[in-house]
Amino acid sequence: MTESQQSRKNNETVKEALAAILMFEMADPRLQTLTISGVVVSTDRSVARVYVLADRVDDRQAIDGLEAASGRIRSLLGKRLGWRATPKLRFFLDPMMDHAARIESVLRDAPTTIDTEKDADGYPLDGAEELFVGEAGSQEDDINA
Repeated sequence: MTESQQSRKNNETVKEALAAILMFEMADPRLQTLTISGVVVSTDRSVARVYVLADRVDDRQAIDGLEAASGRIRSLLGKRLGWRATPKLRFFLDPMMDHAARIESVLRDAPTTIDTEKDADGYPLDGAEELFVGEAGSQEDDINA
């Protein structure tokens, strides 16, 4: 399902308001280093899923701090938004950093054959035939033994 222009606007409005609330109006040290990476507001504006990244804070502590302050944050959010109803806030850790770390490790552990020269069909050049012949010979020896 695609996102409509109105839902994108709602998501961005809530994200900006929450960022300002966390930056300027909350005194909890667990909330000072959080980054709001995304907000998804339901179509009826009853629930907002807030995705956060935690810097220099244990992930669990960050979520606990947000849940402990969720009533105050929601109250301040309602005043800023001016909507008829303020959405309930659900906080989640953004999995983006885990995905980035996984991609980085895969790229770091890339096989060395990626750097070898290949012919037009994608087969390695320079001594690759010897490698395959040697392997085939050892497999035949294993079968005959």
